Amino acid sequence: MIKPALYGLNNTNRDFSHKEAWGKNQFNSSFPVALCCYLHDRNIPANYLAIANGELTVAEISINQVFNSNPNDASVYFAFEASHSPYQKYVVGKLPRTDLVIQNNGNCIACFEIKLTALPDNVTCEWSEDKYGSEIVIRPDTIVYLACSLALGLGDKLNSTLETIFIDDWSDERQVLQYIDEIVDSIFRISKVLEKDQKSFLIQPIWKTKGKSPELAENCLDVFVWSDAGFANFIASIAYKGENEKYTTITRQIRTVVWLYKMLLEIKEAGKFNPKKIIDELTYNTKNDKAFASSGNITNQYMQCDRLVKPIIQKSEIKNLVLGEGQNLLSPERRFDAILFNSPGLFL
Repeated sequence: MIKPALYGLNNTNRDFSHKEAWGKNQFNSSFPVALCCYLHDRNIPANYLAIANGELTVAEISINQVFNSNPNDASVYFAFEASHSPYQKYVVGKLPRTDLVIQNNGNCIACFEIKLTALPDNVTCEWSEDKYGSEIVIRPDTIVYLACSLALGLGDKLNSTLETIFIDDWSDERQVLQYIDEIVDSIFRISKVLEKDQKSFLIQPIWKTKGKSPELAENCLDVFVWSDAGFANFIASIAYKGENEKYTTITRQIRTVVWLYKMLLEIKEAGKFNPKKIIDELTYNTKNDKAFASSGNITNQYMQCDRLVKPIIQKSEIKNLVLGEGQNLLSPERRFDAILFNSPGLFL
């Protein structure tokens, strides 16, 4: 009997013969890793959003480089919803879990946040295909991992790169607003200094449909990978208002830059930071259930390339990724609007 499985995920803490491994929360991180393994075996690089010559660009990167290992090696283990222990030294209290930690002979060698995103989103679905974009929603824990990744990559350079900004009360929006330009500049500077030592940080696969319909496009799957420096640069970019523009309120995007800066500042000054304290106290009257969201009209500007218009994997290849009739164990969300949309006979 053939067991349900996902391509390439043999050594893992998820058992795909069990239905719970196919629930939305698990499938949305497992399937992207299977897609990466599939790209690797077909010698197809991922799209790489990283800093090159001081600018955020789209290039290519092999899956070996992304994973810091060959995914086919018997010693490689995919640990989902795990903690990346090398970052614990930077954190006061318990290090949160991340979507994927790659281990080799028990040693943590890479970790990733994973965001499986639809292309196009609701904002860009009526536009031409070259303007399609995917919404990305970022959790506060992602910023914790980003701070740790940047600090590890910079090493001693953090002390000379990060300018110390003195603010009496970081929870006071009025005080912080006076220094937003300096905070944003600091994150831009760090992203550029880290260029030679940047590493893969966030895996963002896209699945493309025909406009806003539920039908997959012929070329429907691809993988974009953000480096830690590239993602820090992106966060600073979407927070930056431009020269001579005044900051009158702290948006989620600006707050995220403040969180990231404060985490790095505490690492610089004390060697570690308290993520719960920073996230809980620096709210600026906005709920902290998420860090920020960027809609497709924003992400398109940074992800734009031929493979965003025409993803490299065709829908006929999905059967090579979902194995052993695993599709029968999927439990999609039962959304009323989706049911209405897919039941045109109701309105005859």
